[in-house]
Amino acid sequence: MNTGLFVGRFQPFHNGHMKAIEYSIERSDRLIVCVGSAQKNHEADNPFTAGERIEMVWRVLAHGNLKKPVLITAVDDVQNHELWLAHLESYLPQFNDVFSNDPMTELLVRESSHKIINVPLVDREELMATVIRSKMAKGERWKQLVPTAVYDYLINEIDGENRVKFLLTQVNHNPLK
Repeated sequence: MNTGLFVGRFQPFHNGHMKAIEYSIERSDRLIVCVGSAQKNHEADNPFTAGERIEMVWRVLAHGNLKKPVLITAVDDVQNHELWLAHLESYLPQFNDVFSNDPMTELLVRESSHKIINVPLVDREELMATVIRSKMAKGERWKQLVPTAVYDYLINEIDGENRVKFLLTQVNHNPLK
């Protein structure tokens, strides 16, 4: 059985993440979606908790027509790149392929027994969590960049847009100036 792994911070989960997961599911018998940097939250670059990010992914995948099993989990960072993959292996079920476009992830996976598979990037100029957080903070349109279930959750249940505005303008720094 071929098990794939897709790791992301999902701050927030957006349509590009969804396309990457769909691509990964098509090429695996089962997929592990891992929320990385799980310990980070309530920061300008990491406004959402691991539980909130798992909830975003779960709500999107629950509305889909998945024909293969998907496990959604979270793992804290390790501050040593050399240990990162071993850390994942100790926390996750066995996996074969790692789906990513992150250069450091590619390097680490290439030096292991796992296979790296690059996922196609879709509308990369807009489908980046940094861009979406910036749009949220500035009051610009961002609804079309995330799945409907994520938008509804962020707006109606956790007041995510106001949290991002506050974190980007009041707490950490003000990139809007």
